[in-house]
Amino acid sequence: MRVVHVGSEVFPFSRSGGLGDVLAALPAMQARLGVEVAVVSPWYASLAGTPREVWRGDVFGVGGVRVGEVQEGGVRFLFVGLAEFDCPGLYHPDDVERFCAFGCAVLPVLQALGLRPDLLHGHDWQAGLVVAHAHLSGWRTAFTIHNLQYQGRWNLAEGRAWTGLPDWAFSAEGVEFYGDLNLMKAGLVFADHVTTVSPTYAREITTPQYGEGLDGLLVRLTVEGRLSGILNGLDQERWDPRTDPDIQPYVDAGGKAANGAALRDEFELDEAPILGVVSRLAEQKGMDLLIEALPDLVADWNVVVLGGGDPLLTAALTGWAQNPRVAFVGGLNEPLAHRIYAGANVFAMPSRFEPCGLSQMIAMRYGTLPVVRETGGLVDTVPHDVGFRFSGETPGDLAAACREARLTFEDRAEWRGRMERGMALDFSWESPAMHYLALYERLTGVSAESPAARR
Repeated sequence: MRVVHVGSEVFPFSRSGGLGDVLAALPAMQARLGVEVAVVSPWYASLAGTPREVWRGDVFGVGGVRVGEVQEGGVRFLFVGLAEFDCPGLYHPDDVERFCAFGCAVLPVLQALGLRPDLLHGHDWQAGLVVAHAHLSGWRTAFTIHNLQYQGRWNLAEGRAWTGLPDWAFSAEGVEFYGDLNLMKAGLVFADHVTTVSPTYAREITTPQYGEGLDGLLVRLTVEGRLSGILNGLDQERWDPRTDPDIQPYVDAGGKAANGAALRDEFELDEAPILGVVSRLAEQKGMDLLIEALPDLVADWNVVVLGGGDPLLTAALTGWAQNPRVAFVGGLNEPLAHRIYAGANVFAMPSRFEPCGLSQMIAMRYGTLPVVRETGGLVDTVPHDVGFRFSGETPGDLAAACREARLTFEDRAEWRGRMERGMALDFSWESPAMHYLALYERLTGVSAESPAARR
């Protein structure tokens, strides 16, 4: 079986969040299962690494294109270089126009390289136009929603000229959405099958509360059997407390305590247990709830927060960092994230919605118990006998769950049992990869060659 994944980022070459992790780990596992797999993403000016240029030419309607390649772990990574991406960083206000250019370039590039996969798998709105063009060219397609809130919308009068789509595609049954071009909708409408990154989120997005205006279309896809949820996995080699180079490895039962002591020393915290947060600072993630709950939380916990995003939330946390029980570090810091996962006692994720989430899986793997709101992938991954779940959407609800965790922390036997059960959970990518292969086989009629893929 030959599969091409398309997405806007892929770790370790480009990454802003969980999408980049998925585009690294899922293809790698599929390659182990016998799939011939490639990943296509933009060749950013800030790309980590130096791809080997394998093609250069002009694409009609796009202009000059160059393609770089890196082969790693049985996966062929292809980077599409366009003038639109010759700027610092990954994402910008003109992303709809930029990813329209990318969307128009991918199929011609694959054809120039002699690649005709059995299935093209697009990820999130940045790949929606690629899925549309692949469908119109007779290719079999799958499309995964990683976060429905971000849809790639632009006014239709200007945006339609960027897409290369036929006129009939700009109807309410196509890519039009309340007078806008909507690239997420392009993926939903044109894909042979749509997945989300957890079963609960697949159900939630068919409701007005979580459907972001697309719930009617998603209900229709569900009725047609074209929408399902496949839970993301976790790269358990990268996130392994026994071998993690960024922490004090868990070589014995004292590993957790040693990392807790190190984190406490790093931020000059007192002896209270540590509540950790590694998150994008956004209302989606419930960071405003966390900030409003801090007067209650600091009575029981030291609070260590790592993240960047909303300037108002950043300013509030910066102010709170004057409190001796609150530490805040802005932006991305991968080594510190590892130290927080290993050193904290609990990990807070008060998300208003969470398509899947990886942080709670990482936390449990490191013996850190999650405090999570009951939504999306948090429901599917955090058992009641491991973490602490709450259903409300107020600072008081979060504070109450954290208080329950603090009281449980005093029962050392109960706490140790929860830690052990969490660390024993299997979040490897093998099971999700097998579910995707079963879907691919159903869509294409082509079987993966590896016996392992048929188990």
